[in-house]
Amino acid sequence: MQDPTEAKAQAVQKMFSEIAPRYDLLNRVLSLGVDQVWRVAAVKAALQKNPKRILDLATGTGDIALLLKKLAPSAEVTGADFTPPMLELARQKARKAGLEVLFVEADALKLPFPDQHFDAVTIAFGFRNFADHPKALAELYRVIAPGGRLCVLEFPPPPKSGLGLLYRFYFTRVLPVIGGLVSGRAAAYRYLPESVERFPDPPTLATMMGLAGFSTRYELFTGGIAALHIADKPILKVPALPLRTGEFPPGEE
Repeated sequence: MQDPTEAKAQAVQKMFSEIAPRYDLLNRVLSLGVDQVWRVAAVKAALQKNPKRILDLATGTGDIALLLKKLAPSAEVTGADFTPPMLELARQKARKAGLEVLFVEADALKLPFPDQHFDAVTIAFGFRNFADHPKALAELYRVIAPGGRLCVLEFPPPPKSGLGLLYRFYFTRVLPVIGGLVSGRAAAYRYLPESVERFPDPPTLATMMGLAGFSTRYELFTGGIAALHIADKPILKVPALPLRTGEFPPGEE
């Protein structure tokens, strides 16, 4: 019997492979272009500490990875995804833009990177698709260096009042129709609102990140339609070695 976590991962991988050719167009149309503003905010948060090595996980067609490289040309940027057709589109965009970004196939639950390798990691609208969120956070904590930062931009469940109600109607009734017509894969755009409704709300996700070891805060965009979680990995303090007999603390000789 197949592991449910593995089955979910394979289903998501297949779905995104099928919609890859129309993915960028649909992002722009379905968000009315607002997703670009959110992505810039996530990138600026990730670059705040001047990271030297950056990973964009669930990179898709590479929008965030390319923006990171454009704004931080001296940084080493890697884009990772488990959907080969998305990665091929990302490589094409990087070549066209003349930007040097390494794109690799990777599973978020088993990242092929050394411990403490990255100073910053970004994930835009991909975290909710991971089959096991606590396990993914543990992997992210492992590959981020002490003092490094994780930025997760995601759709939380829409608020139950005001703009949230309007957006929920759009997301559940209008989006699947438009997405299905443009991509030819209506099931993928039924999955999206379902995955958002099942996703933890911002306080719950912040708590999950805290349990993984991060110090976390979050910001809501556009009336709570999107949320940016900024999580910092603490710098471990090395305990002072005990003094031997006859020794004095520095400055007290």
